[in-house]
Amino acid sequence: MDYTQSIILALLQGLTEFLPISSSAHLILLPQLLGWQDQGQAFDVAVHVGTLLAVVLFVRREIGRIVPAWLGGWRNRQWTQDGQLGWFIALATIPVGLVGLLASGWLELNLRQPMVIAISTAFFAILLWWSDRGATTAQRALPQLKWQHALLTGLAQALALIPGTSRSGITMTAMLALGYRREAAARFSFLLAVPVIALSGLFKTAELIAAPQPVVWGTLLSGVVVAAVVAYCSMHWFVKFVTRVGMLPFVVYRLLLALVILLVLV
Repeated sequence: MDYTQSIILALLQGLTEFLPISSSAHLILLPQLLGWQDQGQAFDVAVHVGTLLAVVLFVRREIGRIVPAWLGGWRNRQWTQDGQLGWFIALATIPVGLVGLLASGWLELNLRQPMVIAISTAFFAILLWWSDRGATTAQRALPQLKWQHALLTGLAQALALIPGTSRSGITMTAMLALGYRREAAARFSFLLAVPVIALSGLFKTAELIAAPQPVVWGTLLSGVVVAAVVAYCSMHWFVKFVTRVGMLPFVVYRLLLALVILLVLV
């Protein structure tokens, strides 16, 4: 993989990771469309590091409140609202962690197919549109989050292991369906991304160590930087856009993408 390919793939990862359009689908499909070789585990780790840096920077204020509040709650076993949010994030991360640990190999082997990606891209687009219809009248903000809603969102997040689903898309779909405002849904999705991307990066790093291969450090560094910068800008733009416009443009894009996959790759 040359520098041009690494920059394009890192740009694509950064742009799509936090939008409800499935980064995994784009990273699987673009190399197939252009006839590129697989980018390899090392590059996957690099762009995950980039997007992790971006989301930590973007939600740094929330993290700065949640972590001390969660740690401080252990003194008397009583947690403030921010401390409870820390528990909710952990609770919502358990389902995807368990499914990833138990079934990631099978999912990787059997579901990285154009037909599967096309179907999941279209199906979850329709589900996103359905959940977003009542968002203009939604009243729930993030401080009103309940543990039951966090768990349901976490269960939905586990579906993101199916290529084409979109982790951010399915978590926001769940939050919108539960009556939360678009901005609250986006913020909670970003917070959930921190442990999920970190766990995914560690898992890929373990695979990389177990199967040594030549590492081109310049390519990896460019992937980290490009993915981080683009992901941060993407999140900043997305929160403003979705609050004002809604999810419909992303729904339409996903349906068009599914059609292209069916026509070109299936």
